[in-house]
Amino acid sequence: MKSWWPSKRARAANDAQLVAAAAPAAGAAERLLSRLEWTVIRRLDGLLQGNYRTLMRGAGLDLADLREYQLHDDVRHIDWNVTARLQTPHVRVFTEDREMAAWFVLDLSRSVDFGSGVKAKREISTGFVGVLARLLTRHGNRVGALVYGNDLEAVIPPRSGRQHVLHLLHSMERRAVESKASQGMTRLADLLKSAAALMPRRSTVFVVSDFLSEPGWEKPLAQLTQRHEVVAVRLFDPLELELPDLGLVPLRDAETDEQLWVDTHDPGFRKRFARIAAEREEALRTALAKAGVDALELSTDDDLAAAILRFADLRKRRVRTGSARPSTAVAA
Repeated sequence: MKSWWPSKRARAANDAQLVAAAAPAAGAAERLLSRLEWTVIRRLDGLLQGNYRTLMRGAGLDLADLREYQLHDDVRHIDWNVTARLQTPHVRVFTEDREMAAWFVLDLSRSVDFGSGVKAKREISTGFVGVLARLLTRHGNRVGALVYGNDLEAVIPPRSGRQHVLHLLHSMERRAVESKASQGMTRLADLLKSAAALMPRRSTVFVVSDFLSEPGWEKPLAQLTQRHEVVAVRLFDPLELELPDLGLVPLRDAETDEQLWVDTHDPGFRKRFARIAAEREEALRTALAKAGVDALELSTDDDLAAAILRFADLRKRRVRTGSARPSTAVAA
């Protein structure tokens, strides 16, 4: 895709659409954002401090240092003169720009409607996006989003400001209503390929998903990291990892509507379920590490502010030590 960015006239028309879209957002989205500002963002304001920068690592133009090449470093940053002289690959380290764009690649398929407690995975996703988008836009950064249900349903160009965050949250809320009529397995690979095509400039990309998808998403995710700084925000519910003894209960696939009855009173069944879930967890973490992405795990019973703080602290330590991208996920 040669030029995705709209003309001035198109941007002006889109601004008018944003204003119109913000009107209904003054309801649920406004209440949600106000609640997040009071309950989460105010806590983070006093605690993030210098850690804020590590939420988005910019790509500046001023050379700051040289260091040895490490796994997952961008090969375009190799300094070939130094490499030839020292006989060891070295990469350039640049001073980070304060302002850059962040994209949220949002998997809002039906499986994120699941939640065994007070909150569903969709609510955790919306809360995370609302908090991070507001934190970033308040510091002058721009945020955009790709919204996926059964297909790529909306592309929200990166902008700044509270009104834009409301528009983003309203789009997520609208998708929550429309998802009830959708059906079919998630194709995360298609969403990641679309993201690569629609993001011409280097950005920080947050892939927010439960990663319950048709296979084949690993390669597009790894390809996305070649240009962008990618963070995998993995949503899950504790009940997806281990079943309690609830007797005979129905289990329904949220995306295909397939339903079967299982006897959770059977300890053998619960043990097999936990083993398969653990194998799936290990395979997912291995795939994310192999793709070279930072990973933040968000459970439906997590404290969102504490999770973001732990994640920022991990990234700060990596920036300070110059370590390669992660081999483990951050559990909240």
